[in-house]
Amino acid sequence: MDGEELTEQETALYDRQIRVWGAGAQRRLSKAHILVCGITGTIAEFCKNIVLAGVGSLTLVDDRAVTEEALSANFLIPSDENVCAGKTLTELCRDSLKDFNPMVRVSVEKGDLSSFGAEFYSKFDVVVVSCCSFTTKKLINEKCRKLSKRVAFYTVDCRDSCGEIFVDLQHHKYSKQKREEAIECELHYLSFEESISVPWKALPRKFSKLYFAMRVIERFEEAEQRKPGELSIADLPAVVKLKKELCEAQSLNESHIPNVLLERLVTDTREFPPVCPIIGGILGQEVIKAISGKGDPLKNFFFFNAMDGKGIIEDVSGKT
Repeated sequence: MDGEELTEQETALYDRQIRVWGAGAQRRLSKAHILVCGITGTIAEFCKNIVLAGVGSLTLVDDRAVTEEALSANFLIPSDENVCAGKTLTELCRDSLKDFNPMVRVSVEKGDLSSFGAEFYSKFDVVVVSCCSFTTKKLINEKCRKLSKRVAFYTVDCRDSCGEIFVDLQHHKYSKQKREEAIECELHYLSFEESISVPWKALPRKFSKLYFAMRVIERFEEAEQRKPGELSIADLPAVVKLKKELCEAQSLNESHIPNVLLERLVTDTREFPPVCPIIGGILGQEVIKAISGKGDPLKNFFFFNAMDGKGIIEDVSGKT
């Protein structure tokens, strides 16, 4: 991504950004290819941010039709029913995103994520997945890790007013500014499967309760063969039962996963629209840092809970 200089048009358009992070970082952004799987309100915010930042290309994958739930959180979907007729979520979002920055190539890819081979993922520098099952997340992350090139992998989920971002940059080298000196750093990341396989009792005592709650929800959806977001209040007793079983197996006190938190995540699986810009903004910031090689990236999880307004970074490996 460092092979070509910025054009005069790019230099003029991204002048303010170049002043912040430099021409080298902007050049890497303008040559980066990003794949996004699963369109939500949070993903819409993320796409807007990286398109405005000036990435090279953005490919969208999601064959679903527009729903009332999507309309409530995704600002990229036009309100005109005639415009939406016969189009998928990705086609509508593509058309809207092109208006934000005509210099960014925005395209749509149709098909099932799990059916795409490694060659498909090798075309990208960053892969972001949302609305995916536990198994699909693991599968795509494994395919990215087996490639000869390094592909940054992210998952993002927003339920009710809570959000989770997972990051796998594999072996990531970057620079950060300390006083007036640029320091070269590197981090080693766990895969998604490795990260969620860390024994719960090995995690710090004050580890985010959202981490455990999300793992319970994930396991329940997998066991019941539900798609993300298909739970309801009727499932709460079974979810609580699974929580008790997992806590017992993992030697974790049940108080680490409050039932009131599980109830929130199960009762309303839709995104709370005001939270979408927060999670989408953080994700956009992290992807830009990963591409540009500037600044400390997240490792491994980021959690946000609107009830207390806190954003928490949790490193499950405890290593650099």
